[in-house]
Amino acid sequence: MANAYIKLVPGSTKQEITLDDVKELFYYYKEITSKTGQQVSWEYGDAAFPYDIKENNEEGTNWFYLKSTDSRYNLIVLGVGKEEIEDEENKTEQYYIQITLPQASTHGDKGKANEFCKFLGKKLQGELHLFNGRIMYYYPRK
Repeated sequence: MANAYIKLVPGSTKQEITLDDVKELFYYYKEITSKTGQQVSWEYGDAAFPYDIKENNEEGTNWFYLKSTDSRYNLIVLGVGKEEIEDEENKTEQYYIQITLPQASTHGDKGKANEFCKFLGKKLQGELHLFNGRIMYYYPRK
């Protein structure tokens, strides 16, 4: 199992995020990729997002998953949470999106998950902690 995180830092466009916000961003992603496909006369939307968004039916959970019917892809799990960050003066809450690749995930899922992480990181101007441990900064830094 591998995890990546998009952390919402003080320079991000949002300071809090919900599962519905993340789903809306995926619906937006599907919309823009299908429009790209229309412009080039190719079904790019299906290739760019070969998943169905599946709800988690358990009460009080903060995750959903992307399930694919394509043989090259299988499963990506997404969740939201918050953690306490301490500095010298005070404690603050930091929200994050967690992207998990379970054991059943394929190499195709990892490629798509990296693509989705970068999209979400740019859109939210967050701090992206990739699966390989590297960090990408999408927010304005001083």
